[in-house]
Amino acid sequence: MLQTLKVTPIKAFTDNYIWCIHDERSAVVVDPGDAEPVLDFLTQHNLQLVEVLITHHHYDHTGGIAKLSEEIKNLTVIGPHNPKISGLTEKVKEGDTVTVLSNQVRLSILETPGHTLDHIVFYNEQWLFCGDTLFSAGCGRMFEGTPEVFLSSLDKLAKLPGELSVYCTHEYTLANVKFARHLLPEDQALADYEDWAVTQREQNLITLPSSIEQQRSINPFLLCHDNTFQTNMSNKLQQTLNNAVDTFAAIRAAKDNF
Repeated sequence: MLQTLKVTPIKAFTDNYIWCIHDERSAVVVDPGDAEPVLDFLTQHNLQLVEVLITHHHYDHTGGIAKLSEEIKNLTVIGPHNPKISGLTEKVKEGDTVTVLSNQVRLSILETPGHTLDHIVFYNEQWLFCGDTLFSAGCGRMFEGTPEVFLSSLDKLAKLPGELSVYCTHEYTLANVKFARHLLPEDQALADYEDWAVTQREQNLITLPSSIEQQRSINPFLLCHDNTFQTNMSNKLQQTLNNAVDTFAAIRAAKDNF
């Protein structure tokens, strides 16, 4: 049944993707920061929006909720327990599951604080909708969490099955790869991935989704438990990094100032 479904990006703002899971009739959108491109997509493809999934409270992920709920009666809006998010009809936490698209899709919830404290992700045996926690070759800025908390969240995602498609919410790949290459200039997998990503963007094509397996290979933020990586980063950043949390904190700070 899942083979009949598509996951399509709806572009918003300068670099956001609102992911739309749909068949030929119904649709679910993830993190609609802007209602207008969603409504245009629904009209263009003759789709009925039935559910909205929210990963965290930032406005570029929630800003379209009010208008979508106004335009589409009885719309189900599912997100984390956070009073800052207006318009939710269902609040979920880690261990919960949600069923959407007339029971065609069942998604599990993980809590992934770090970028924000309320951040959650939705996943099943095919897809991971991870908002701003995990990006291709990077991770979100640490606005509300601590290095220990954020690394623990990334560890959860790194342990998911490698074949899962990773749908994050921003086209940040080229900038992330540039930083990753700065940290790991001799890494051939990163070099090859950069070549591919550059070609994609030159053709105005997106670089997503990635996969968990690919991210384990190219994403420096998923390498923090590796002793060799810790030693390399100690030398690269000229800091004494004794463990995974120290290493994550150091490279996250370096990325912020890159």
